[in-house]
Order: sequence, then structure tokens, then C-alpha cells
Amino acid sequence: MSSPVTEFMKRHYKHFNSAVVIDASEAYAHHLSKGGKMFVAMAGAMSTAEIGKSLAEMIRKDKVHAISCTGANLEEDVFNLVAHKHYVRLPDYRFLTPKEEKELFDKKLNRVTDTCIPEEEAMRRIERSVLELWMAADAKGESRLPHEFLYELLLSGKLKEHYEIDPADSWMLAAAEKNLPIFVGGWEDSTLGNIFVANHLKGRIKSLNTVKGGAHYMESLVKWYKQASGNASIGFYQIGGGIAGDFPICVVPLIIQDLREKAPYWGYFCQISDSTTSYGSYSGAHPNEKITWGKLDADTPRFIIESDATIVCPLMFAYVLGW
Repeated sequence: MSSPVTEFMKRHYKHFNSAVVIDASEAYAHHLSKGGKMFVAMAGAMSTAEIGKSLAEMIRKDKVHAISCTGANLEEDVFNLVAHKHYVRLPDYRFLTPKEEKELFDKKLNRVTDTCIPEEEAMRRIERSVLELWMAADAKGESRLPHEFLYELLLSGKLKEHYEIDPADSWMLAAAEKNLPIFVGGWEDSTLGNIFVANHLKGRIKSLNTVKGGAHYMESLVKWYKQASGNASIGFYQIGGGIAGDFPICVVPLIIQDLREKAPYWGYFCQISDSTTSYGSYSGAHPNEKITWGKLDADTPRFIIESDATIVCPLMFAYVLGW
């Protein structure tokens, strides 16, 4: 079925990076049409870039089956959900002086490129709500993963009165409603991760095990991959680089080389990154290098798009959705 976005892309995206966008999009759709599933690894500041406008629908339409993301992306979609009208955009961010940056800090406006996240309306509002859940779990001796607390908060409806965007544009809300598997390596370096540790040090939360960490996420990822790949090929769609991609992609060699069990390789690979291709860089390494680590097979469809993910991802998602 044709659509304005896909028809435009097919007509104009014929060469170089744009041609790869088409090839990767068609391969993504083909992978799903054969009964495959797609795993999305999301780095960068994609939640603050409002990727939820397209990613939420991808989740609802079963075009995404699991997500690995940074702790920042996990929380910043929820921040945007409850505080969007208080965000401040700075089109001239490249020309800010150090003094002007300090003035933003004094106003409690934390800048992410051209967008400032308001500390009180976003971070502290969510802090107060999730801290109640952490403390309740701690008192009961319970232990859960970071995203499970946010799922509980979102599904409770306690934040509804604070929504400042269409909830249909929140990918975390869509994920919570689907109980989508999420894996967050290095959650501790996020704002909420810092807040959790601070409250432990203050004595409000007795056990650091109240919120599980990276090893627990890896264990749950292994279990998920073994189950999910039993009847479907799993594709890997990587937005940016860093831990969001490096953490989950190694689940295949972990199962094969360390557990000494059989597992299929990732069945599709696409990375969108503006990192310079380099064999001295994980984020900029060519996909072929992953073959030597037992992550991809020699015939795995693989694509690398050297571009801005905030431009490419919505287009690819629109293509897959048939918009």
C-alpha cells in the first residue's frame, strides 16, 4: 500500500546514504513479513528528540518487540510526557557563552543540545513519584528492574493529571501497556539512577538491591533471547552507539561461547550513527567486525547509515508503518 512518505522516499532516495535508508527500511519490513521480530537499541537523546511520535506507534503495531536503551532515554520520555510545555528550545545553542550556560543552570534548565529539560517540572516531579515506589518496595524487601518501576508508575494513572503531550506520543507509555521487554545497561548514570543512589546514601532506601542493575538485565536478556529466537529470527536496529547497542548485541556470543548453548545469530542489523567509521571505535566500527565476535553471520543483512538519527529514524519508521 502506497503512502505519501514512502512514495517520496522511493522517488528521491536513490543514492549514497539515502539509498541505504530505503534498502534498510525494506529489509526491516521484509524481516517482519517473514515472521521475524525486531530489537531496537536506542542511544543518544532520542526521547528528548520526541522519537515517541513514531516509536510509540511502532510498538503498538508490533513492529518493535524489545528495546535496549540508556537510562536517559528511559526517563526522558516520561519527563517529556509530564513537562513538555515547560521545556525551553534554544535554536542558537551553538553560540551560547559559558556565562549563558551557567545562567541556564541557575534557572534549573538542563540543556540537551537545543532543548532544555526543566528540573522541577520534569525531574523532581518524577523523582517524588518513583521514590514512593522505591521506598515501598524497599520496605517489603522487594527487588525490581528500573523500567518496571516506571511501568508501574505509568500504568497507575497517577501522572495523568500532569500529561502535557498526547499520551499516544509517549513510547514508554506504549511500552508499558504492551509490557514490552526493556533492557537498560548502566542505568546508574541516569538522573533517576543518581537519585536512587543518593537516597540510599541518605538512608531512605536501605538496600541497593531494591533496584536491580546491569547483571540482572543481562540475565533477563539471555532468557528473553533464548525464548524469542526459538520460533523467530531477531533483528537488531541500532540508533547511535555506546552501551545501548554494545550491551545487548553481545547476548548471542554470551549464549554460544560462554553458556556453550546453541543460539541463532541476529537476523538483521542496521545502525544509524554519525560516528566516523573506525575500527578503533565501538560506535563507529563497521558491521563486518561483529562477524568476528560471533554476533552476526556472514550472510546477515546489514546496513550502516551515516547520518543524524533524529532525521533517519522517523523516516524509516514511517516507511515500515506505511505512512
